[in-house]
Amino acid sequence: MPHKNKMHFEISERKIFLRIFDILWVLLALYVVGILFRVEYFNIEQSSWHWAIVLAIYLNLFCGIFELYDLQKASSYYRVLKNVVLATWAVVLFYLMTPVFTPVLPDNRLQILYFFLTICFTLLLWRFSYIALISTPRFYRRVLIIGEPLEVELVALHLQRSDPNYNIVGLVNPGGGDVINSEKLGLEDFSGTNLSEVVREQNIDEILISDVNSTAEGFYSQVLILLKNGFPVKDFNEVYEDKTHRIPVQHIERNFYQFFPLSRSNDNKFYLFFHRLFDILVSIIGIIIGALLLPFIYFGNMIANKGSLFYQQERIGRSGETFKILKFRTMRYNAEPDGAVWATKNDVRITRFGKFLRRSRLDEFPQFYNILKGEMSLIGPRPERPVFVKELSELIPFYDTRHFIKPGLTGWAQVMTDYADSHADSLEKLQYDLYYIKHRNIFLDITILTKTLSTVIFFRGQ
Repeated sequence: MPHKNKMHFEISERKIFLRIFDILWVLLALYVVGILFRVEYFNIEQSSWHWAIVLAIYLNLFCGIFELYDLQKASSYYRVLKNVVLATWAVVLFYLMTPVFTPVLPDNRLQILYFFLTICFTLLLWRFSYIALISTPRFYRRVLIIGEPLEVELVALHLQRSDPNYNIVGLVNPGGGDVINSEKLGLEDFSGTNLSEVVREQNIDEILISDVNSTAEGFYSQVLILLKNGFPVKDFNEVYEDKTHRIPVQHIERNFYQFFPLSRSNDNKFYLFFHRLFDILVSIIGIIIGALLLPFIYFGNMIANKGSLFYQQERIGRSGETFKILKFRTMRYNAEPDGAVWATKNDVRITRFGKFLRRSRLDEFPQFYNILKGEMSLIGPRPERPVFVKELSELIPFYDTRHFIKPGLTGWAQVMTDYADSHADSLEKLQYDLYYIKHRNIFLDITILTKTLSTVIFFRGQ
């Protein structure tokens, strides 16, 4: 019997869906309010169509910065309420501040309030409707994993964190043996059961195949039966990379180039040229802003840090070459008397003023000088100290691959994870770094910059 697919929106589809309807509902609401209440500040007419385009750009930009396209947070009423208000405030503020591309300020200032309230209430009504009607179990995709038990925990946790509508309900171990942590994960073990029966009885929508013992008796014949009936059977590695936006490092060794084709991004001369040009322009602007902030940081450091303002530290850059990174000092003097130590989330060596500099990312402004010199890029893997690189390279496979490109002031790993203070955290960051090296392009760079602004705005720097 052919498989009938239940309606399910993929991550990219839901994000596009949210972006499009954010714009459509807001423009429609402004049009209706303008007619009913004679609000003349914003009109959608043939002579003023460009106003709608500018508003749409601002909506997409600030809804992204305030994490309204983060699907985990877009499913929370409280976070949606908070982020919609903040995003609307930013949209209206920037819209008012760019009268060259937007309407001239109205004589009746109450119209600005109507403008704000219309956008805010429309977004809230639409997003709450999305949570109630679309982000519900009826659109969840029930998934069965086939693979070795040791990998089940990694697969289930990472996939379900990345996609709240991707519900992994069970597993099959073709190699036999006990299932590890199945109770902890809430997964049911269907090992030794006919796959077609499991799919029918458990209403499974998709099967993922991980690392499987090819000698498992009768396994492939059961999978072929499902495929002939049109049932979706997918490779775990492809789904894992697509949904989590990281490279499954634990599988790279089996076929390195299949998972990590380096030439895809490193041979794109057009992209590399504009990437470097953007680095130069942004670093010049960053140095100028840093110079303007320098007096305030200097006096804050003099009062609260009691030591030198700047410090240099050796880091590993592209091709494993060392360079001196420049930062504002955030730790107390002589913070490492016994040698290099991992920095932790609540490191006692960091002064109060240093903590402010780190959370606001102001401590990293001097690194624009490293970017201008070509030692770093604006976006790339975070540069590590030689002693830690040596240690991690011995423990984590392919750790050195992150040195194929220049290290960055910000990067995919920095905006997707918290501060790395252990080998496990470094492994997680490596997966994100490798994903960026493999897939880097202008759109991914823009996404990283948007998420970096979110990190700064919400004071999440470490």
